[in-house]
Amino acid sequence: MLKYKALAKFFCNIEFIITMKKIIAFITLLVASVWAEAQTTTEITLLPNEKWWGGFTGLGYMMPYQASKRVYNLRTENFNNQSVPYLLSNKGRYIAADTPFAYQFQEGKIVITPSRGTVSCQSSKGNDLKTAYQSVSKQYFPPSGTIPPEVFFTKPQYNTWIELTYNQNQKDVLAYAQAIIDNGMPTGVIMIDDNWQKDYGVWQFRPDKFPSPKEMIAKLHQMGFKVMVWVCPFVSPDSQEYRFLRDKGYLIKKKGSHTPAILNWWNGLSACYDLSNPDAFKHFVGELQQLQKEYGIDGFKFDAGDPKRYLAEAIEVFDQKSYDTEQTYLWGKLGLAFPYNEFRACWKLGGQPLVQRLGDKSYSWNGVARLVPDMIAAGLNGYAYACPDMIGGGEYGSFLNVDPSKFNQKLIVRSCQIHAMMPMMQFSVAPWRILSKENLDICIKYAKWHEQLGSYLIEQAKQSAKTGEPIVRSMEYAFPNQGFADCKDQYMLGDKYLVAPVITESDTRTVKLPKGTWRDDQGKKYKGGKTYTLHVPLDRLPYFIINE
Repeated sequence: MLKYKALAKFFCNIEFIITMKKIIAFITLLVASVWAEAQTTTEITLLPNEKWWGGFTGLGYMMPYQASKRVYNLRTENFNNQSVPYLLSNKGRYIAADTPFAYQFQEGKIVITPSRGTVSCQSSKGNDLKTAYQSVSKQYFPPSGTIPPEVFFTKPQYNTWIELTYNQNQKDVLAYAQAIIDNGMPTGVIMIDDNWQKDYGVWQFRPDKFPSPKEMIAKLHQMGFKVMVWVCPFVSPDSQEYRFLRDKGYLIKKKGSHTPAILNWWNGLSACYDLSNPDAFKHFVGELQQLQKEYGIDGFKFDAGDPKRYLAEAIEVFDQKSYDTEQTYLWGKLGLAFPYNEFRACWKLGGQPLVQRLGDKSYSWNGVARLVPDMIAAGLNGYAYACPDMIGGGEYGSFLNVDPSKFNQKLIVRSCQIHAMMPMMQFSVAPWRILSKENLDICIKYAKWHEQLGSYLIEQAKQSAKTGEPIVRSMEYAFPNQGFADCKDQYMLGDKYLVAPVITESDTRTVKLPKGTWRDDQGKKYKGGKTYTLHVPLDRLPYFIINE
């Protein structure tokens, strides 16, 4: 008996020793990691009057960056929108990498800490924002030569989210489409949002909500719409599809386990496709292609894909390296198989024919004011084919049980005007439900104005596909060294239109014009190099064209 006790004590000691070795190894690795991080941190001294843009589309309203205690980490956050490992300077310098890094703007310097790989600070051949952008574009996201389908630029998009939320159903989708036509609005792309499907990962129409989806889509086509449906990379863990994908090894795994990880996202707890597994990637593409074949769907709104849900601290992936932003990158790459696409989260992939949308903005003047700077940021991040969220904002709670007499209709009209002179525009809340006839007519006017701009927008998109240039351009990008570095409420739409929308409750705004002679939307001429205060009634969107 004593022999057995001694033997047990011996094995316990061995287990203790092994455990201690694991703890020591972990601490050593942690210390080494911290030390390595400390060793690779780089400080870049700012040049006189140097300003910086880039990193996050969702921080456009904060650009150019100011000194702050905030450290921005591209590995763990994306501010609900696209992100890139590039920063651009109005002095022609740029900071770039293939992998994410953290950065902080301090007084007189930028502090850069790579998450992995290396980060370099380089100078372009010029000394302005445009040459910095062109250098990064050429090296890191050269233009593909291809644009998204032209209807994205020539017609509005209509998303069923605000009107139907989680009650997506055949009857109301068709009624929404018919109301667009009945109110004299242009047809375009209609997107059927979340909860059309049987379950997350089970991409079939719910028979209780969509009794004849094939006929519905055929009807929408007949009415003049292209049709897209919402999808995400998540899979409900109590579905048959989950069990199939689990057994195939197509799902992200919990760290240190052979079982799928259950990730927390805005709609609950779900498993998630591991797109680093080529077979899983191929399977997902095949599922969506089959859906197109079966129902005649034109394409997909690809939601989610945010890097914070793929951190190596909590999960394991098939190739043992595609964590955080790399899964976001693969999500965008998957969308390239479908010309009709839309993304909110994306990593790199600038210059590719992917439709990008700004993250949801609030129904507020602050939300309206963020549209222009965030669209400028999207362009500087390489995402030329972009849409500024949904008109009026993407928060459905703001539009429930609306009393039009107490509703701020002006905000919707001004938001619509901004969309009208962007590469793309998207309605979701039904303007005929919340606006007076007078204000609805203004929105219809600008939807048709966007339609009239269609050929110009396609021309600009094709030019971007050749040169990589943004369509929505910062004033500093277009007119360097004329004092526009901090301007974030006006922009150039391509190389022709200087757009100065109203972004506040007031019907006045100031406009600073570059050198030259300019003519406004009403035919009035202005001498450039000066600032003007304009009175802008609700039915007007000020824009300017330079006289040759």
